[in-house]
Amino acid sequence: MEVIIKHTCLLLLLFCCYQIVFPISCNANQIDSLNKLLESRRSSNPPRADSWSTEELNDDRNHIHYSPVYVGPQDGLMESDKIDALPGQPGGVDFNQYGGYVTVDPKSGKSLFYYFVESPQDSATKPLVLWLNGGPGCSSLGFGAMEELGPFRVNSDGKTLFRNEYAWNNAANVIFLESPAGVGFSYSNNSDDYTNTGDKSTAEDSYTFLVNWLERFPQYKTRDFFLTGESYAGHYVPQLAYTILSKNKNTNQTVINLKGIAIGNAWIDDYNGTKGIYDYFWTHALNSDETNAGINKYCNFANGDQSITCAQYMGQADRESGNLDIYNIYAPLCKSSAPKSPSSVGSVKDYDPCTGTYVKSYLNLAEVQTAFHAKSTDWSGCSGVGWTDSPSTILPTIQQLIASGISVWIYSGDTDGRVPVTASRYSINTLNLSVETAWRPWYSSGEVGGYVVGYKGVIFSTVRGSGHTVPSYQPERALTMISAFLQGKLPPSS
Repeated sequence: MEVIIKHTCLLLLLFCCYQIVFPISCNANQIDSLNKLLESRRSSNPPRADSWSTEELNDDRNHIHYSPVYVGPQDGLMESDKIDALPGQPGGVDFNQYGGYVTVDPKSGKSLFYYFVESPQDSATKPLVLWLNGGPGCSSLGFGAMEELGPFRVNSDGKTLFRNEYAWNNAANVIFLESPAGVGFSYSNNSDDYTNTGDKSTAEDSYTFLVNWLERFPQYKTRDFFLTGESYAGHYVPQLAYTILSKNKNTNQTVINLKGIAIGNAWIDDYNGTKGIYDYFWTHALNSDETNAGINKYCNFANGDQSITCAQYMGQADRESGNLDIYNIYAPLCKSSAPKSPSSVGSVKDYDPCTGTYVKSYLNLAEVQTAFHAKSTDWSGCSGVGWTDSPSTILPTIQQLIASGISVWIYSGDTDGRVPVTASRYSINTLNLSVETAWRPWYSSGEVGGYVVGYKGVIFSTVRGSGHTVPSYQPERALTMISAFLQGKLPPSS
């Protein structure tokens, strides 16, 4: 039993999203809930694996009738959500930014927090993008907005900001959503909402958020819309896309103009994900030939019920890899957890492994929370939310999205050891798609930015030299890639 518990803790790290700062896990509550989730998957009473693909989305013979979701009054809320300026922001900010809450369940007072940044140029014509971080239970504001693709990063003093010149709002208008309730600034007046959540309720709440948000920002109702995210958003994004396409059939509800999804270093299939990790370890010299041989001999990842011998070899593989940042096996570790006065303004071109510390300090400043229009909160990057349903694979949902005709991209930073490029490739290969555009390099600023292959229905792209949180490590390459995705073309070939 002790060995199995160790194996469960190992798998737990797959989902934990305190991703690039320290080689540590989320808080104890999230560890407990995910332990129960992963342990119960191998029990006689596994968690619900609610189906997301029982209907053909592109089949007009299926007439599905949905009741319209809750839509609250939104008049005047866009104006009141506008952020005049964030504390410590640099001069010359040339775009509008908004922050606030959208109620998704008035009975429980469940409200989701968002941060929205418009594009500095041509915001009236550029597409709308929603970004989701994973976990489950981690913040899209703290990670996506403040460490990855947002317009600002936090200086090492934890009080001031500097500009990210490769922010994704150069290419689109971007919403960062803290979901589900209990994550970041999002909350509910009913504590049961924190312990009884899961994939299905998260998708439903995110959909309700979008319908209400579009009433608050009606100028975006007909705009091309894209869903993006990383890690456990490999569940969130396809499930939300499926929900949108299904509920778009309801003519009494706002039709969301969904054009495509892009998921990065995405956990989408337990079998291929776990196998991909240990193959990546060996091919990147993180464990021994003997350990790799033992894993290949004794582990049958397909059935999810590993033997004690298998678990021993996997534990040995982890020990052999040593004390490194598994989310980027070549990145330095954070050596100091305290904010410090910067000797100069930070630069997105210089990766700082302690960024998460600065972000947490910044988002817990009272004046920052006031500027964001957030409730006074002890903000943390990841929160302890219960998880009641989670399918072991999301591949059937992705197949339905492919059949619907929307654009589906899967991308992978190639130095991530936790949800590695091998896991993504194995998962895509499971779909048995024909190749339409052969594997080739793509370029950014005259250098190879990564590699891309076009399948019938899926584009797969790597981002060279990037870890789990792709824009943190390679912001310029990430912007090049996502710009191509939004334009409906492959990244540049020269």
